[in-house]
Amino acid sequence: MKSTILKFGLISGILSSAMMLATMPFLHKLGGDMGLVLGYTAIVLSFLLVYFGIRSYRDNAGNGLIGFPKAFAVGISITLISCVFYVVTWEIVYFSFMNDSMDGYSSQTVEKMKAEGKSDSAIQAQVQQMKRYKEDPIYNAAFTFIEPFPVGLVITLISAGILRRRTLPQAAAPLVPTSD
Repeated sequence: MKSTILKFGLISGILSSAMMLATMPFLHKLGGDMGLVLGYTAIVLSFLLVYFGIRSYRDNAGNGLIGFPKAFAVGISITLISCVFYVVTWEIVYFSFMNDSMDGYSSQTVEKMKAEGKSDSAIQAQVQQMKRYKEDPIYNAAFTFIEPFPVGLVITLISAGILRRRTLPQAAAPLVPTSD
């Protein structure tokens, strides 16, 4: 189980990190909403490895059989490895190259909240949260982890449900020619 989890977790994590690095230069050109769509599309694509990892484990290590709990354990382990790659990549990029990017995002968020008629206290609370995100690597990592993990959890649940198999399918009966 460990080798399957490591193999698919590392592939998913590397894919997640690579897609993040490839899309980062274009996010400010796309705008906030399209950037989110592109980012989450990349996350979903990297988590497709969860499905293939569970299937590989079922077909190879499980001799074609796997229950939901084991499938979930394999999938969530792959998800966690991929999320760690995502967080580490973001932390390196953010604190090394993009530390000022939060300023622009903060001002956009405040303007959007003002346009929506949010209260001054709600805006101030958001500003404080963004300030903490900008300055505290642990807080930043926790919020970064929250981005991909729910997607991976949903894909894990769906994959474990689809791929669970408690009995092997019956072999198809051989076709016997009939004489008419």
